[in-house]
Amino acid sequence: MKTIDMIAIDTHTHSLASSHAYSSLEEMARAAHKKGLTGFILTDHSPGMPGGAHLFHFYNLRVLPREIHGTLVFRGAEANIINSSGEIDLDEEVMEHLEVVIASFHIHTFPIGTIEDHTSALLGAMKNPYVKILGHPDDSRFPYDIPSVVQAAGETKTLIEMNNSSLSPRAFRVGALENYRMILDECRRQGVMITLGSDAHFSSRVGETDHCQSLLEELQFPSELIANATLERFLSVTGLSL
Repeated sequence: MKTIDMIAIDTHTHSLASSHAYSSLEEMARAAHKKGLTGFILTDHSPGMPGGAHLFHFYNLRVLPREIHGTLVFRGAEANIINSSGEIDLDEEVMEHLEVVIASFHIHTFPIGTIEDHTSALLGAMKNPYVKILGHPDDSRFPYDIPSVVQAAGETKTLIEMNNSSLSPRAFRVGALENYRMILDECRRQGVMITLGSDAHFSSRVGETDHCQSLLEELQFPSELIANATLERFLSVTGLSL
C-alpha cells in the first residue's frame, strides 16, 4: 500500500540559475504542472557553491508571480553549511526575501570533520529561524548523531529532507539508503516530520520521489509525518501563506 499517492509540493529543485542545472524556471513550472504537482520550491544553490546563483538572483525572486503555468512557485534557496557552528552562506538581508531556506552539507563548502563537528553544524543551522529544511542529511561522509539532530528538528520545527536524488542508483552521496533507514526510524519514534524533495536539476525530474516512496512503503512510514503530502499541511507546517 502506498504511503501517499504523490507529493503536492516538491521542496527541492534547481533551475539554470545553478550552473550545473539545465532547465529554465518556465520549463520547470510546465513540467510540474504536467505531472500534477500543486507547486514546487525553487531552491537554487547559494553563492558559496561553485557555480551557485548570484545574490541578485535571490533578491530579485520577489518579481516572480505566485503561479507560473498553473503551478505554485515558492521562493527559496539551498544554502551551504560552512562551519561547525552551523553558519550558512546567506545573510539575513537576503533570506528576508525568501520563503524556504534549505541548509545542506556539500563537499565543496564544508570540510569533512568528526561526528561531533557535523552534529554541531546541523544543530547550529537549525537554530537559524530562516532555515526550514535540512537538505540531504544522508551522506556517510558527514556522519552525525542522528537521534540528537532529529530531536532538534522537532524542537525547531525544521523538516528533515528525504532526497530522491540521493537514493538514485546514479547517486554520488555515500550510504544514503542505510542512513535513511536510521533517520526515518528515528523520525517515526520521535514524531518528527519529513519532506520529500526531488533535488531536480532538469525539468523532467521535478516531482520525482519514486526512490523515496519505495523506502517509505517498505518501512510503512506514517503518511501524517510527510509535510509536503498536501498543500494545506505544507503551509501549516512551514507557516507560509499564498
